[in-house]
Amino acid sequence: MTHEEIPILYGSLVFNDKVMRNKLPKDMYKALRKTIENGTHLELDVANSVAVAMKEWAVENGATHYTHWFQPMTGFTAEKHDSFITPVGDGEVIMDFSGKELVKGEPDASSFPSGGLRATFEARGYTAWDPTSPAFIKDGTLYIPTAFCSYSGEALDKKTPLLRSMEALNTEAVKMLKLLGNETVTSVSTTIGPEQEYFLVDKDLYKKRKDLVFCGRTLFGAPAPKGQEMEDHYFGSLKPKVAAYMHDLDVELWKLGIPAKTKHNEVAPAQHELAPIFDTANVAVDHNQLTMEIMKKVADKHGLVCLLHEKPFEGINGSGKHNNWSLVTSDGDNLLNPGSTPAQNIQFLVFLMAVIKAVDEYADLMRVSATSAGNDHRLGGNEAPPAIVSIFLGDELTAVLESIENDTFFGKQKKVQLDIGAHVLPHFVKDTTDRNRTSPFAFTGNKFEFRMLGSAASVANPNVVLNTAVAEALAQFYTELEGTKPEDMEQAVHELIKRAIRKHKKVIFNGNGYTDEWVAEAEKRGLYNLPSTPDCLPQLLADKNVELFTKHHVFTKEELASRYEIKLENYVKTIGIEARTLAEMITKDFLPAVSTYAAEVSKNAAAKKSFMAAADTASEEALVEKLSTAYTSLTAEVTELKTLIDTSFALEDTQKCAEAFHDQVLAKMEDIRTVASDIEALIPDSILSYPTYDQLLFSL
Repeated sequence: MTHEEIPILYGSLVFNDKVMRNKLPKDMYKALRKTIENGTHLELDVANSVAVAMKEWAVENGATHYTHWFQPMTGFTAEKHDSFITPVGDGEVIMDFSGKELVKGEPDASSFPSGGLRATFEARGYTAWDPTSPAFIKDGTLYIPTAFCSYSGEALDKKTPLLRSMEALNTEAVKMLKLLGNETVTSVSTTIGPEQEYFLVDKDLYKKRKDLVFCGRTLFGAPAPKGQEMEDHYFGSLKPKVAAYMHDLDVELWKLGIPAKTKHNEVAPAQHELAPIFDTANVAVDHNQLTMEIMKKVADKHGLVCLLHEKPFEGINGSGKHNNWSLVTSDGDNLLNPGSTPAQNIQFLVFLMAVIKAVDEYADLMRVSATSAGNDHRLGGNEAPPAIVSIFLGDELTAVLESIENDTFFGKQKKVQLDIGAHVLPHFVKDTTDRNRTSPFAFTGNKFEFRMLGSAASVANPNVVLNTAVAEALAQFYTELEGTKPEDMEQAVHELIKRAIRKHKKVIFNGNGYTDEWVAEAEKRGLYNLPSTPDCLPQLLADKNVELFTKHHVFTKEELASRYEIKLENYVKTIGIEARTLAEMITKDFLPAVSTYAAEVSKNAAAKKSFMAAADTASEEALVEKLSTAYTSLTAEVTELKTLIDTSFALEDTQKCAEAFHDQVLAKMEDIRTVASDIEALIPDSILSYPTYDQLLFSL
């Protein structure tokens, strides 16, 4: 592909602003832009005009169907395809699409998770077009991004709360900016850039592992002789098969207007990363859902499987999704850009402090937004942030806040020219602060990077929490500053920041988040430490959190309760599937291999003895004894596991059920994993019916 072709290819399957401007009458285009930019109501005549143009464009590009594409609380996307054809008599049809069909759809709401919001017999649900996220064509179908709600109006998806949270933050941010004297700003939007980590494995090998097929992760396995300890895979040269996959993935993403920018090998063998350019939160969330789907689809064409589970392999890095979050005004200014003099930048300091306050007061919600059964295996180890939410600011910003707190002069750090030591290399100015990979929420120049999120998760959840919590912090700051005279504003802000930093500095930590000392220190500071999903989820219904979401109209109390139930049920079902898969693999795949190898070793020892009676068979006898002991032990352990599964599922209280799966079922699974992995290392690959770690991780 030539460099001239890429701009033509980019967004070629997207009903973007350029297409709308060309296809729509001027008055209709202006009305649609007004809806997109200001959130005004879309009139039916405008919807009809857009529908006609959208259909014509879609048909010109090979589409025969359309679908309302939405994001139910399964964590995946959903779609129902309808053709454009409309019979007109005499056995003929026309290609037709109306404004009503564009604006509203009616999927079955009872077949998606609702957490008690909908009964089975209450089937009606609605999808509503989201004009702020462009429609696109995929596989001959026009995809229309939509919100999804119940017949009685409750949000049954991830998009609706995100849009609500964006509105809440926009309202409070604009109010604050006007109070600070910025009269030109009409709106503030959140932008995100979600970095996506993933594994690639051979498709034929993948099909032979039931745990990968059913669970997305290996449930046991002896480690490969080589893992990531040589640190040679990170940013290493791309293998031809991986490079070809990444090239095709870029092309498919670019067609859909997804700004895939960076690709590289990650730390673990077979692990990689893709990072896009920033976009408005709503569009970025849609793009990330599409990215995950297309990653899997392109992998299949290359004879590969893309694994998005947070911890597919034990003993090496898991995969995360770093959520880079910032605030941008309608004028294009980044509110989290410190500028050349952060200590004197009142606007920056107010918004920085609002984020610090929000994260400190709602750290439990931040943790909830990143929790899942898969992510529980990842957090706290192998380059993943700990389960304790803290903020890394870096030396310069920390010093700025300390100077405000103590009413001392902040001496701006001088720019340091970095001399690498070789004259042929260019000199450059180094950043005023280092980066901290151990921090779950780190300031990285002009944005915050939330690093807790798991690779398979929707990025909607953390952004709903961040947007709403920051909106509340700004609202409280506005109340404190309201009525201040313009000439007194700088001093008033100084005093507000001073009070806020004294109250919330406990959440700031610039050190190594991986140490035991930090865990002890965090406890002294009174920070949340919620290591597992059952520990986290009750916080969703804490009084302060219900008050936050209901005050800003992001969730109703009932919608929060439904999400609590859905997340708990998902956790229980996930561990249940994993436990049953482990029991089946041990019984049907592993134990027969153990028995076969024990019989083979016994046969060889017997042959040895028959050939030479004095032959030493002590090593064979010891090996057979070890295999036999493991066989007996694993048989008993699997029986116990099945009993624990049944007794845990029998608990009527979902919270207690989740706790039982975590405390008992998962613990038993770990016991089985330990024994099976140790014994697997003794068995020849030719006897095993499934591929081992070394084959999965080093086959490409």
